[in-house]
Amino acid sequence: MQRLLVILVFLSSLYASSIKVAVSANVSYAMEDLKKEFLSSHPNIKIDTIVASTGKLTTQIIHGAPYDILLGANVEYPQKLYDMHIAITKPKVYAKGALIYLTSKDYNLSNPLGLLLSPQIKKIAIANPKTAPYGIATVEALKNANVYDKLKSKFIYGESISQTLTYTLKASDIGIVAKSSIYSPKLSYLKESNYKDVNKTLYTPISQAMVLLKHSSHSKDAKEFYEFLLSDKAKDIFEKYGYITR
Repeated sequence: MQRLLVILVFLSSLYASSIKVAVSANVSYAMEDLKKEFLSSHPNIKIDTIVASTGKLTTQIIHGAPYDILLGANVEYPQKLYDMHIAITKPKVYAKGALIYLTSKDYNLSNPLGLLLSPQIKKIAIANPKTAPYGIATVEALKNANVYDKLKSKFIYGESISQTLTYTLKASDIGIVAKSSIYSPKLSYLKESNYKDVNKTLYTPISQAMVLLKHSSHSKDAKEFYEFLLSDKAKDIFEKYGYITR
């Protein structure tokens, strides 16, 4: 009986389907819970995630990377793929992200803009606006606050929001990162005094969109995962990680 069970498990693994999902770096913190929830009812599907900045993932897709779904950090990159007929669905917003000031040091964040301008802050980590939508939002916020030109000599650029988080904690005094970052288990040691929301009136809300890609056109499983990401169960998980979905 036990031998038969082993054989059945082995045979089922041979027929397991695989989905390749290109994931914007800021979403990586929520992805494990999303996969776990989906796989609880789809145990024979394997989900491979490729994490990078949305700009880099889009470039990879344009050059033929065999991904099934792109979860972007904005609408523009998924729209570009749709306009190029590489995506087979129009961009659909699955969540909206927010920015926070984050530091591992003992700074007073009651006046974060004043802190950024102060001499004690020598290095500020931000996402590269050329490759990361959260970088675009950061630059917009600082320009609208009329401090961008005064601060740009302090910037250290991360190519993705996850790299920006690393720079924030290890190579700079403070950073501006995705709010979802603080829900990473690796940051459980941080206190509420280590971060503060960036004023939402300073930047355009970060609508994050996804698309099904041409590579998925014959994949029923990819389409099921795509639909799951728009479900109430997925929305609950996204909200758990600091996103707005409703």
